[in-house]
Amino acid sequence: MQNVWSLSSLKICSPACDAGASVLKDSFISQVYDRANSLLGQKIRVCGWVDNIRDLGGVRFVLLRDRSGVLQVVIKKGVTPETAIETSKELVKETVACFEGTLVESKSKLKYELQASGIQVLSKPVEPIPLEPATSTEAQLNVRLDYRWLDVRNLKVSAIFQFESWVANKFREFFRQNGFVEVFTPKIVAAGTEGGAEVFPVIYFGREAYLAQSPQFYKQMAVIAGLERVFEVGPVFRAEAHHTVKHLTEFHGLDIEMGFIEGPEDVMNMLESFFRYLAKEAEIDDSIETVRNYFDLALRVPSKVPRITIREAYEVLKERYNHQLPYMEDLDPQAERELGDYALKEYDSDFIFVTEYPWKVRPFYTMRKPQEPEWTLGFDLLFRGLEIATGSQREHRYDQLLANLRDKGLNPERFQFYLNFFKYGAPPHGGAGLGLERIVKQFLNLDNVREARLLPRDPERLTP
Repeated sequence: MQNVWSLSSLKICSPACDAGASVLKDSFISQVYDRANSLLGQKIRVCGWVDNIRDLGGVRFVLLRDRSGVLQVVIKKGVTPETAIETSKELVKETVACFEGTLVESKSKLKYELQASGIQVLSKPVEPIPLEPATSTEAQLNVRLDYRWLDVRNLKVSAIFQFESWVANKFREFFRQNGFVEVFTPKIVAAGTEGGAEVFPVIYFGREAYLAQSPQFYKQMAVIAGLERVFEVGPVFRAEAHHTVKHLTEFHGLDIEMGFIEGPEDVMNMLESFFRYLAKEAEIDDSIETVRNYFDLALRVPSKVPRITIREAYEVLKERYNHQLPYMEDLDPQAERELGDYALKEYDSDFIFVTEYPWKVRPFYTMRKPQEPEWTLGFDLLFRGLEIATGSQREHRYDQLLANLRDKGLNPERFQFYLNFFKYGAPPHGGAGLGLERIVKQFLNLDNVREARLLPRDPERLTP
């Protein structure tokens, strides 16, 4: 049993609580443990879900749960009023209820307990529970996702989404501190940004439009518009019929774009600094103490994250892992895992950059390498053997962008709105797109990226 750190509803009764009073949801009971000395002997009111009930005849023990832990409530004949004892007989697992009583020390592992003096039932299950929150992680993932609102009542699952919120907040915090401006770009667009990648078409007032595959075009526009450094946290849509543990058709992207760079190294350095910041904060931030109850948050981020060109990667894969990739092709999942193993063993790093990707596997807006146009200034960042960020220096020269489009077999007329951005002076710039769910998956060592999405979408799943 995990220690209680907080419950989402606490009311300190002064001088007494009214059992019929409105339920408060504006505080946490880290106060129960952090302020236990001052709360002992006081009358308080807490609310949550009934996690378990033990009836020993003259005494009934109720474990009350919210997203941060459990608190034991004791209902005892001769101590608890008869009206409350009668109400307690209505309780079943997952009943939503409030308990009023006195906080006392406990001989249980939970250290403190509430001696109940009043109970208010807010709602009860109307049929047998199809998925027990306490053991939901033992069920098949599809079943868990069908009843996600019950699955997330499991404290370990809840911790995933508390952590995901924390990562997104730290992303915003770090990039604001480094001079970036948050932007909010359209998610209904006139053309796909990734060239050949599949898109979701939508009918937009009689015209065909698409759900955005990334904010790529518009974050570049923001840099060219003079904002210079921008970031976005927003939804991304990919109509790719993948059935893997790392793909979603809808996810949240963490995107950055920065102007006046000297090369892609500037972007990689920024990403590296972000993950070093994230690793440090994960060790010391008290706000995710509940997450640490269930997950090891230690990260290996060396003073310099290793960089390896994809051509060097081909050699490493062949010589160390007997894995030969076709020359000038992208990495496959096995190669990513093997390079993650290489980074850990050779550099004691959970991260490795793979640079200079072939032009044939990169989108048209990627800058090609001078004197070697078959290669690019594009990179991927692998985190424990999974690609979690793709970036590059972008092509900012209008004529070269036209040539790149034609070289990819794309019609420049379909991208004219984008090309117009570059007609009136564009600084050298670059950026990257990161997948929030993939970061959480790898950080917490989850088996499937769907576990890191509250309501995942894949080729089969459209509900709940």
